[in-house]
Amino acid sequence: MADASQKDTGQKDQQHPLWGTDRAIVNILLEGEPTDYNLAELARLRIRYDGFPGARDIQKDLDRALERWEMTEEELFARTRQIHQVAQVYRGRGSQREDWS
Repeated sequence: MADASQKDTGQKDQQHPLWGTDRAIVNILLEGEPTDYNLAELARLRIRYDGFPGARDIQKDLDRALERWEMTEEELFARTRQIHQVAQVYRGRGSQREDWS
């Protein structure tokens, strides 16, 4: 899904260093239900890949998961803000570490 500006500048898609790990998570999201944890994972990965020049398969599948759960990105982020206010979604998973990028 390279746009014209990408072709003009000769830029090539980059491979994200966490693609392999994230690909496995995205596959789970595509099959899973919109639990608090899955919503938080979807939001986290959408932030990570927003504007990233590559990983088009992951970006497309994140869109598919959002559509499957019948949510807009705005609704997803509003919901995950609520989730994080009342619960520790990543308890026991290194919650002190921010993993957005």
